Amino acid sequence: MKRRVVVTGIGWVTPLGSEIEAVWQRLLKGESGVGPITLFDASTFPTRIAAEVKDWTIADAGEDPEKWKYQGRHTHFAIGAAKQAVSDSGILDGTLDFERFGVYTGSGEGRQDFERFTRMMTAGLRGDKAVEHDGFDVSAFIRCGIEQMNPISELEQEPHVTTAHLASLFGAQGPCVNCLTACAASSQALGEATELIRRNEVDVMLSGGAHTMIHPFGVTGFNLLTALSTRNDEPQRASRPFDRERDGFVLGEGAGMLVLEELEHAKKRGAKIYGEITGYGATADAYRITDIHPEGRGAGACMKLALEDADVDHVDYVNAHGTSTAVNDRTETKALKLAFGEAAYKTPMSSTKSMMGHLIGAAGATEMIISLLAMRDNVLPPTINYENPDPDCDLDYVPNEARPAKVDIVMSNSFGFGGQNASVVAKRFA
Repeated sequence: MKRRVVVTGIGWVTPLGSEIEAVWQRLLKGESGVGPITLFDASTFPTRIAAEVKDWTIADAGEDPEKWKYQGRHTHFAIGAAKQAVSDSGILDGTLDFERFGVYTGSGEGRQDFERFTRMMTAGLRGDKAVEHDGFDVSAFIRCGIEQMNPISELEQEPHVTTAHLASLFGAQGPCVNCLTACAASSQALGEATELIRRNEVDVMLSGGAHTMIHPFGVTGFNLLTALSTRNDEPQRASRPFDRERDGFVLGEGAGMLVLEELEHAKKRGAKIYGEITGYGATADAYRITDIHPEGRGAGACMKLALEDADVDHVDYVNAHGTSTAVNDRTETKALKLAFGEAAYKTPMSSTKSMMGHLIGAAGATEMIISLLAMRDNVLPPTINYENPDPDCDLDYVPNEARPAKVDIVMSNSFGFGGQNASVVAKRFA
């Protein structure tokens, strides 16, 4: 018998805010967090919009900004979401065995030194040409780096360091792992953290993700891939999953964290329970790095694995990956049909990326929190900006308005560049 795993704490920092109930109400009202980019001058970029975290600093998490001045924006988000989730769970109640408490995240890399890096590049291009490589002065670049780069900041570029900070912050001495599988990262982290508890290696895991790619490198890269919406004049209408007029996704940023706990451990201390994680599936498309398999083979198999693991043949709600790109939305629709058969037409799914944008590594965790809240309150959040039906996307996407519904089983999907797929199923605890 597998040990049962429940969610006892949740926390997030998102483009719609950081307080759980306030953000949830904004989602149900169909509000958008997308607007013009303010974190850098994007005036010359094809995409000039994003879903930024506004009016929040690490001081709002009760932390001294000076202490965290060398850490990246994504790490700040992670700390804010994690402190909220741990406090919500009450897990630090004096009885926790810290050697059986671990951290598993899907957090992204840091880019906080971008401005210094561009100054170094400029110095290299304007150098004395003493050591030249394809017209670039390598010696000037290195000299500028030694003079300007901070070694602590450089360390903070590593994706796993955010996870290490969380372990240190809460004294978690169990497994400390970060997986960076693009947009599938935090869903995969949740699934793998669940398996650690099931296997009796730990009793409690802090799991989720944190990411920001709203910086010149990130926007440039996705623009080159033609993956981002360029609907700059209508930012709040830019993310439009499953709509025929969709033209790409909108970058978001933030963090989502959940406390996962073995059921008897949670019951013994009288913890409140948001839901039980019952199913997890992970597959690879083995196709193209930037494209989901056009027939939905990998994504469909991933959902089937999660359903089998959960020992169910249906769910009441799917929080879709739903990026608002032409290929993903069409293929995810096919994948759902592969996984559910004719029942796919009776299974409501929505993409909350239509409101929050795409939080990349943090997307899966935030969307699982949304799924748990949908189950708690028996209401489905909408897919906003759904105005023009696409014949290739012919399922129930909960268009534009939240919907009351009986919700006892939920699934959250995350599919990432590289062909990574992760699906997580949760059910109402009883």
